[in-house]
Amino acid sequence: MARSDPAGRKAAVVGSPIGHSLSPVLHTAAYRELGLTGWSYERFDRDADGLVELVGSLGPEWAGLSVTMPGKRAALRLAKEVTDRAAAVGVANTLTRLGSGEWAADCTDVDGVTGALRAAGGFTGGHRALLLGAGGTAAAAVAAFAELGLAELTVAVREPARARDVVLTAEQVGLRVSVERLDALDLGAAASEVDVLVSTLPAGAADAHAPELARAACVLDVIYHPWPTPLADAVSAAGGRLATGLDMLLHQAFGQVEQFTGRPAPRAAMRDALLAATGGELALPL
Repeated sequence: MARSDPAGRKAAVVGSPIGHSLSPVLHTAAYRELGLTGWSYERFDRDADGLVELVGSLGPEWAGLSVTMPGKRAALRLAKEVTDRAAAVGVANTLTRLGSGEWAADCTDVDGVTGALRAAGGFTGGHRALLLGAGGTAAAAVAAFAELGLAELTVAVREPARARDVVLTAEQVGLRVSVERLDALDLGAAASEVDVLVSTLPAGAADAHAPELARAACVLDVIYHPWPTPLADAVSAAGGRLATGLDMLLHQAFGQVEQFTGRPAPRAAMRDALLAATGGELALPL
């Protein structure tokens, strides 16, 4: 477990590219609010191989690493201890230094999805979910659906064969899952029948279908730049409930701060710092 003393400790975000990362805003605000004046949070531009080399070089002053793409699978392999949800998702976005000097891996991206859906999306419960896309964020969303108590999942992708990892995650967390080809599915009907819809598609990919997708009771669009997306506009026009990738970023950071420092995350201070850094473009409810 990470030490909670205010003496000099280090943490960082690792990925490539990394210059755009807002993680330093969140973690620096947290350390300041917690009185951890000796703590610092850096950026390292590293690919998966570079992450492995970096971890091997870090001294005992390092409390933890936030890991972004393309190193999340490598992060999982580096850990001595792995949480069940990280194992189910197949990636880790959080490496925390153990007292032994080894590392523990977790996937707080799952918290990012659950927190975003509850706080911003107003999700209170349901049975069925629709997931667009099958990348790394999609697998975290599947684990989040299970934590939220959902039971059935439809995955819509351009190429069904690419959904293999997402299907494996669904099976491990106990969801009944079906895979549909994105261009063959009646998205309006599918969205109308589910309790929550999560789009992990890249910017522009869902634009043509935005009015149909906005029929879902609760929507998470992981895109937050450029903003607003056509899907966000459609949900707003329909009077729907919307969560965003920026909400995800905020909520996944809470768990990282707690694992690194051993203290409760100062959520309001972190939210306020992110609001300031992004011009208050999104409300970011807690």
